[in-house]
Amino acid sequence: MTTLNPYLSFQGQAREALEFYQSVLGGTLAIDTFEAFPDHASPEELHLVMHGQLTTDDGMTLMVSDTPSTMTYVAMAGVSISISGEDEARLEHIWNGLSVGGSVTMPFDTPPWGGRFGMLTDKFGVDWMLALNAA
Repeated sequence: MTTLNPYLSFQGQAREALEFYQSVLGGTLAIDTFEAFPDHASPEELHLVMHGQLTTDDGMTLMVSDTPSTMTYVAMAGVSISISGEDEARLEHIWNGLSVGGSVTMPFDTPPWGGRFGMLTDKFGVDWMLALNAA
C-alpha cells in the first residue's frame, strides 16, 4: 500500500500543534526530538521536534517537525489539508475541534453540490477543508 501524508513544518510549535491535533483527531503520537540528532540543531534547540507523527485509528497520518535555526523556515502557503468521509458526527467533531482558536473561511454547511463542506484556518495557521460526502 502507498500512502500520501501531510508533513507540516513549524518554528517551535510542532509539539503543541501535534498534541492539539491529537486532541481533535484522536490517535497515537510518536515524537522524536533533536536530542537524538544533536548535529542538526543548536544546543538550545535540542528539545524541538525533529519528527512527530500522529496516526489515527481510522487511518489518517499527520507528520510534523520544527525547523531549527540551522535550516531555512518557509511558512506554509497555497495548500490545505482535506478530510472527507461519510461519518457526519466524526467530521462535525473534527470541525468543532479544529476551529477552536482559528478562523472559519466557509462554515461547515450544505454547499450547492450536496453533503457538507467547510474551510478554516486553525490556530497554528494551517488551512483545512472538511467534506461530508453527498449521499
